Amino acid sequence: MPNFGPPGVGEKLKPGMVLAIEPMINAGGYKVKVLGDGWTAVTEDGALSAHFEHTVAVTKEGPLVLTRLS
Repeated sequence: MPNFGPPGVGEKLKPGMVLAIEPMINAGGYKVKVLGDGWTAVTEDGALSAHFEHTVAVTKEGPLVLTRLS
């Protein structure tokens, strides 16, 4: 499920779904490219960057962060 696009467009979240939210924090620009392996994302300008991930379950009671730090 993409994490970008116009509001109100795309799949609606429903109880039972589990999502991986993976922001990429860049020291330089926001433009990225995927390398030939089809998996590795790097910044176009070669600046340092890092990916972080949280796994979130959608429940009837609301979101449940499964990777919450304690």
